[in-house]
Amino acid sequence: MLHPDTEVRWISKEIGCGIVATRDIPKGTVTWVLDPLDRLFSPCEIEVLPAVCRETLFKYSYRNRHGDYVFCWDNTRFMNHSFKPNCITTAYGFELAVRDIAEGEELTNDYGSLNILEPFHACDEGTDRKVVYPDDLARHYANWDRQLEKAFKRIQTVEQPLRELLSAEQWETAGHIAEKPNLMDSILNCLHRG
Repeated sequence: MLHPDTEVRWISKEIGCGIVATRDIPKGTVTWVLDPLDRLFSPCEIEVLPAVCRETLFKYSYRNRHGDYVFCWDNTRFMNHSFKPNCITTAYGFELAVRDIAEGEELTNDYGSLNILEPFHACDEGTDRKVVYPDDLARHYANWDRQLEKAFKRIQTVEQPLRELLSAEQWETAGHIAEKPNLMDSILNCLHRG
C-alpha cells in the first residue's frame, strides 16, 4: 500500500502520470508496504494469461527476488523511475523515503532496483546514468544501502501512517537498524538471481 498522503497527477507529456505528495513526507517515512491485497504472479501463472493481461502486468509490476511479479492493487503502479530517487525499497518488504519529500513533489524510485528484464532509456536527469539496466541492482546497491541506512535512523522518530501494515517483526527489525545501521540487510538481497 502506498503512503496515504499521495495522489496520481499528470507530470508531463514525456513522463505521463506519477505519484505526488499531498503534504510533506519526512525522510525515514515508510512510503510503501507490500500488503495482503497486492498480488504475486509466478512466471507459470503469467504464461497462461491473455496477451493483453500479460502486457499490463509487465508494465505495472516488478519482480521480487524469487522471480515472481508483484502487481500492486493501488496507485503504486504509477510511481515513476528516477536516477535520483526519493524512495528506495528495502530488503524487508517496504520502501523508505531517503530524503524529505515536499508537498507537491513527485515520489520516485529507481527501476534499476526492481529486477527489470530489458534495459530502457530514461529521462535525462543530468546524471552519468542514462539507461536502466537489468543488472543495476548488483552495480548500484552500495549507494542505495548508504541512503537507506541514513533513512532507517529516522524511521521511529517520524509519523508512520503505514505502521499498521508492518508486522511486529518488520517493526522490531527497523528499530534495531535505527540503532545500529550496520545490522541492515543490503538491498542486494532483493536481487533475482534466476
